[in-house]
Amino acid sequence: MIKTPAMKPLIVLMIVFALSCGITAIAFPHIDYLLSGRIAMTAMLLLTAIGHFKFNDGMVMMMPPFIPAKKFLVMFTGFIEIAAAVAILTPLYQLCGKLLILFFVLILPSNIYGAIKHVDLEKANYQGDGLKYLWFRIPLQVLFIAWVWYFCVLN
Repeated sequence: MIKTPAMKPLIVLMIVFALSCGITAIAFPHIDYLLSGRIAMTAMLLLTAIGHFKFNDGMVMMMPPFIPAKKFLVMFTGFIEIAAAVAILTPLYQLCGKLLILFFVLILPSNIYGAIKHVDLEKANYQGDGLKYLWFRIPLQVLFIAWVWYFCVLN
């Protein structure tokens, strides 16, 4: 079993989606799946944004050496996640969804590099799960992209 920080966002996404569906079923005449999907992604993005500030040393380690201003980029992308979390709850959610998909694609190489280097981002060391982490992370990233595509871009 891979014990990875990537499990936490998935768990938050699913739990918040289920709770939000339940709340919208009570508050509205029907379950608002689309709003619930955006609320769940908002919660997941806020959780991952916290990681950018709490575990920034580990996230810096996930970036290839040729990337400049690593610490700034980690903090900046944390703010991007916060902004996206807010924006997908506004009428701009379709545009934000498209930009968020681009963001998810652009950060995947850092996840791959971090896995190759066995980075444990929470402990900021090189004793992470390594390449087996990618068997979870890449499908997870595809799920996040598909989630945003369905709940933000298509509808």
